[in-house]
Amino acid sequence: MPTAPLATDVLAHGVGGRQDLPLTPAQLAIGAALALVVSFLVLGAAWREPRLDPAAGRLVPGWLSGLVPALTWPFRLAGLVLAAVLLVQFTKPDTDENPAAGLVYVLFWVGLVPLSLLLGPLWRKLNPLRTLVALIRRDGGRPLPAGLGYWPAAAGLFAFAWLELVAPDRATLPVLGAWLAVYAAAMLAGGLVYGTAWFDRGDAFEVLGDLVGRLAPVGRRPDGALVWRNPLDGIAGLAAAPGLVAVVVVLLGATFYDAMSGALFWLRFVQENGLPAPLTGTLGLLAVIAAVAAAYRAATRAAGRRGRTSAERMPGELAHSIVPIAVGYIVAHYWSLFVLEGQRTVALLVGAEDFRPYSGIITPTGVANLQVTVIVLGHLLGTVLAHDRALRLFPRARAVTGQVPLLGLMVAYTVSGLLLLFAG
Repeated sequence: MPTAPLATDVLAHGVGGRQDLPLTPAQLAIGAALALVVSFLVLGAAWREPRLDPAAGRLVPGWLSGLVPALTWPFRLAGLVLAAVLLVQFTKPDTDENPAAGLVYVLFWVGLVPLSLLLGPLWRKLNPLRTLVALIRRDGGRPLPAGLGYWPAAAGLFAFAWLELVAPDRATLPVLGAWLAVYAAAMLAGGLVYGTAWFDRGDAFEVLGDLVGRLAPVGRRPDGALVWRNPLDGIAGLAAAPGLVAVVVVLLGATFYDAMSGALFWLRFVQENGLPAPLTGTLGLLAVIAAVAAAYRAATRAAGRRGRTSAERMPGELAHSIVPIAVGYIVAHYWSLFVLEGQRTVALLVGAEDFRPYSGIITPTGVANLQVTVIVLGHLLGTVLAHDRALRLFPRARAVTGQVPLLGLMVAYTVSGLLLLFAG
């Protein structure tokens, strides 16, 4: 992890080189692919009936279940306070000591994933924009259009990915503030028309928190009961909806581009192709997301045809299996950034400008091992989710053979992801 200030190097997610790894990147990719193939064979032999159940789970203690609703307004007030803290930073000089970029890119964007993994979709209660709409519009608003689905959230995630990975001067207050102002205006406009229900599908960060939060060990069953659960039971309840595939594809494609943007071949291409760097970056981001989408659509539709079910339905039905994969890549890319720049951001926020982040747990080999582990684990969990859903959708005779295109997709994502990750 470079030690340059966040304002000048906000997107340095990795740490050092990979020369100390016991295996080469190619060996790691081959090993990960073999692990997926073996797990697929084991699942086909031992997991012959659907086992994941969104309605499963053990009820939490009554006092805890009763405490959660009572915390609604304390959480909302906390969200408003956090928003005020961020706004105050925009009244200060635009220097490396201003923590605004760290608050947005590190503590909020990166921190949203572990927060949701541990506690579920907590941002839904903290979101200050939802709170403002709840205070202004008490009648619930108009019903959301049936075909709207997650499309606004997908657009918002792409816009944030562009800001974080492509936009010039993205850590400066004018650029960051302009993006936040436009996004907040769009969310408030949607909320004032459709009420707080808008945020369930329209707010990119609430949607991300909900998707990741379905992997939390605590959550709500379809009947609303708060339970301790198998995290895979929670994500198995994610139903197909318009725009859901776009959300997971943007998440995965953006992390792939993030890895590629630090590779030497891409840096050389950006410098030598004659186009402005922001244009090259925008086209590259779009191209990677399009490639991820094309591979996903081709594999899931092929699985539907092999499984003798609707090929058109399959991309939406299997979108939930991409969530743990995307989470794995997010953790892999941002772990060192979160640990080091997270400390620095908090120090700047409280006025400790001379603070030096503790880096004892961040080493090149340690980070690389973590990255490989979470990426492979994410793909293994995705394979389990896809297998269980296929058992529900495919005829028994086709339940395993119909998944072969999905296995190919998982292997392709794993190999390309690992090679990109270690291409720098």
